[in-house]
Amino acid sequence: MYVCGPTVYGPPHLGHGRFSLVFDVLRRYLTWSGFEVNYVSNITDIDDKIIDRANREGRDPADIAEKCESVWWKAMAAIGVDRPTSDPHATDYVDQMVELIADLIARDVAYVSDDGVYFSPATVADYGLLARQSLDSMQAGARVDVADHKHSPIDFALWKLAKPDEPSWPSPWGAGRPGWHTECVVMSLDLLGDGFDLHGGGQDLAFPHHENERAQAVAAGRTFARHWMHNGFVEVGGEKMSKSLDNFTNLLDLVESTDPRAYRLLVLRSHYRTPVEVTRATTDDASTALRRLDAFARRAANAGLAAEPDSVAMDSFRSAMDNDLDTPAAIALLFSLVSQVNSALDAGDDSLAAPLCAAAHEICAAVGIVLDAGGEEVPAEILELARARDAHRAAKDWAAADAARAELERAGWLVEDTPAGTQVRPS
Repeated sequence: MYVCGPTVYGPPHLGHGRFSLVFDVLRRYLTWSGFEVNYVSNITDIDDKIIDRANREGRDPADIAEKCESVWWKAMAAIGVDRPTSDPHATDYVDQMVELIADLIARDVAYVSDDGVYFSPATVADYGLLARQSLDSMQAGARVDVADHKHSPIDFALWKLAKPDEPSWPSPWGAGRPGWHTECVVMSLDLLGDGFDLHGGGQDLAFPHHENERAQAVAAGRTFARHWMHNGFVEVGGEKMSKSLDNFTNLLDLVESTDPRAYRLLVLRSHYRTPVEVTRATTDDASTALRRLDAFARRAANAGLAAEPDSVAMDSFRSAMDNDLDTPAAIALLFSLVSQVNSALDAGDDSLAAPLCAAAHEICAAVGIVLDAGGEEVPAEILELARARDAHRAAKDWAAADAARAELERAGWLVEDTPAGTQVRPS
């Protein structure tokens, strides 16, 4: 798997968190299924955005890239994303990029201009495959005015000649730096070889980034990715979240203000290709669902349940995940199993509960949900509200008791009347 990683010029936002979680889940599921996964995700550590920030702040671009990359890995660890098998840096591959560009020029699919080197998509017969558009339609929709240094408005830069005081590397066409689209094609083919299994990233990368990667590989006579996978956006009020739109939420801010596992569960509840809106309400709801899973784990641990996972449940899980990574169906199955286990334990039927419990734990492991079977089962404020309800009942203040019950249920708790008083558990 090759998944386009971050351009390290600022803090990671929730959109970065989503694509990282989507492909972490895929990687974990494939590994759980018995595959050996070689997972490569790059670091773009030289780019116009890094240089622009360096110029604004009077800093060294390399310093910005290094510090932002450190923040990136901190955020990934916080949301439970395993580090890739390889995390190549663009600056380590400049020589190979120069070699590819020279080869493309020799094949007459790229040309030297007064500000660098450009690729001609018109030379690739099936250009537009990932964009699901023909070359003619893209050319018709392109800007009428074409810069002097480009033959066509859809041509893209392979090499950019350096401006004064910009980072640069030597090349036959003058000192400069590689274009973004050239970085990933070189790194993916070097580390994974021709015809690697899967290339992925956010939906916004399908075109032009992935299209332009593929075009270079095809033009160079290489076999590129066999399969492509693109996840949907994180949205705010129906608008894509991105740093360029200045509507992003820092991923570290989210994990500092809520259970980091909640974002994984929120991502799992949405199909990877659909948009997902992350709000306080949706993260709170996911946190409530996690409390239910944790309570299940504690109850199962206390009951000492042990068995092989239920085969019917595991077949259903595999069927869902093998159907275009249908994680919403898998998570629905997980919570159904939790309900069944609780019902079986309530009835004193440990033999029924045990295999279903094992299946639920196996599903959590396969998708990276870490359960917390320790600590207090019920938050202090919920326990206090339950005690207040008991006091209202003792005083025969039924209206106040009903109001307390309603408040507990709104907070996501099942309320049970027992001889020992009000008992609660996550709903």
